[in-house]
Amino acid sequence: MARLENKVAIITGGASGIGKAIATLYAKEGAKVAIADFNEDGLYQTVESFKAEGYDVFGVRVNVAVEDDVQHMVDSTVAHFGRIDILVNCAGVLDYMQAAHNVEDAIWNRVMDINVGGVMRSMRKVLPLFTEQGSGVIVNLSSIAGITGGRGGLTYTAAKHAVSGMTKNVASHYGAQGVRCNAIGPAQVETGLTQSIEGYDMFGLQQSTRGVQLMNRAAQPSEIANIALFLASEESSYINGVVLAADAGWSAY
Repeated sequence: MARLENKVAIITGGASGIGKAIATLYAKEGAKVAIADFNEDGLYQTVESFKAEGYDVFGVRVNVAVEDDVQHMVDSTVAHFGRIDILVNCAGVLDYMQAAHNVEDAIWNRVMDINVGGVMRSMRKVLPLFTEQGSGVIVNLSSIAGITGGRGGLTYTAAKHAVSGMTKNVASHYGAQGVRCNAIGPAQVETGLTQSIEGYDMFGLQQSTRGVQLMNRAAQPSEIANIALFLASEESSYINGVVLAADAGWSAY
């Protein structure tokens, strides 16, 4: 039997990058997948490609910074598949490596609303469902910046520390009710999101990457997806409240 046979998973940010890699692997392992993304064109193309592969997939446009969108995402997934077993919070934006003295209010507010508020809103909507059915798994995408202090811009670092903290809080509060909540903390991953440095704060970038020569290599999205599969499967049934560094040992130096 596939590791996620007949499980229903929502994946925010599922139309590209790490989210798409996770959605692909979950579908291959038997999950019914609700792909939620803000990019309508990318969402449509991804859903159609999944259907062409014979996967049981459903697409829903969502802005995780908007409460009504998150409510619709959850309600429409339940209406389509009948239940939810797994939530993967992968939607997120960058802060252009803005160092503390260069932080712009607009960047701070956007990153916090999406990277922190989006995770909170999505968990808030699925937790009553999970506790009622006595089971459920949440996989949050934190970052190595949510484990260390100097690997990102100030806002992104603060946001990912919040995600790491929320992960532990939910695991602690809801574990006895059958809910597991863990997070992945990747270092650099080769996705379109991180390929350009146009508009970056060069001071913040230089400070955040001054130890990058100690990192063996960047990760492929599929490598992060493998971790997300493990955390969603019964193979990790005794793991709860963990923020797992996925950085080829970078943070160990």
